[in-house]
Amino acid sequence: MRQVRRTVNRVLLGLTGLVLLGTGGTVLFAGLALPEKWHAGLPDGWPWDAPGDVLLPAADRTRWTGEGWWWPAVLAALAVLVLLALWWLLVQFRNRRLREVLVDTGDGEGALLRGRALEDVLAAEAESADGVHRAVVRLTGRRREPHVRVRLLLEPHADPAGAVHLLGTRAVAGAREATGLAELPAEVRLRAVRHRAERVT
Repeated sequence: MRQVRRTVNRVLLGLTGLVLLGTGGTVLFAGLALPEKWHAGLPDGWPWDAPGDVLLPAADRTRWTGEGWWWPAVLAALAVLVLLALWWLLVQFRNRRLREVLVDTGDGEGALLRGRALEDVLAAEAESADGVHRAVVRLTGRRREPHVRVRLLLEPHADPAGAVHLLGTRAVAGAREATGLAELPAEVRLRAVRHRAERVT
């Protein structure tokens, strides 16, 4: 779901950028009042080719305002756009920090484990690995289907592959077994600690 949301966001941002860039470039081209030879390549009926031209002439803006269906159609289109914008905004916050994880206790009822407690345990396990300066863990998803997002801050001498392997085989695997979850997906991001260059004498 997170990957789908990222793809949709990129596509929407790309299309919006292309529309704005194309419109702005066209208006800028018309406003520069370039010589006529620059306008020779424009298609017939091109609306903007002089500094005095506007995006929407008065005739186009008022063409259907006298029709009975015009304003209901405009309001309906705006309502759809508002609903789509609200839906998109809510989707961005769906993966907020998970407060509780449902633990399978074997009696059919289960128990609730504080998400912050599980995050602290995972962070402590990750930081125990050699070369890991700091670990930031965040739980997202649902109570029955949590996801782990980890950011590891590594020392210069750290082994990134070893740190990720240890995190998966010890910290995440231990948390999955302790909570009785069938699976516990994890996403790990690595970053190196900034340090000054050592002076060799």
